[in-house]
Amino acid sequence: MSQLKTLLLGSWRMTSWVYEILETGEVLDALGQNPRGIISYSADDRMMVFVLRTDRSTPAALVPTSNEKIALYDSMFAYAGTYSVEHDRIVHHIDMSWNQSWEGTEQVRYLETDGRTLLYRSAPAQNPLDGKDCVHTVRFEKITSTSSH
Repeated sequence: MSQLKTLLLGSWRMTSWVYEILETGEVLDALGQNPRGIISYSADDRMMVFVLRTDRSTPAALVPTSNEKIALYDSMFAYAGTYSVEHDRIVHHIDMSWNQSWEGTEQVRYLETDGRTLLYRSAPAQNPLDGKDCVHTVRFEKITSTSSH
């Protein structure tokens, strides 16, 4: 197992997620300020990520209305699959996704980590949230057994 893969194993808490629109250079929060997110990597080469806006609306009843369902969908991001680690990047091979069009795709993330923090930059691509060409930058911190919520 590579040293980089060993550093990635476990769960990571998202601390920020921004994207830069390539056409304008504008930098925006991807899912609002301080999104709640977790990414996990296992030794059997499986991974999953789940992210929520912090300002999500709670439906009025147990079964959301159609408009509430749209708002809930638009305030999340999630996928799972396998991963492979290369020298300066990790490739997520998507098996299932909150957005069906991502299934079967490969998502490349250029990374830097010291084992405690993790920084991702995406390859330039169309943003799945608004369709604009962009680069995403995501920061995580390692969740340890002594870390709290």
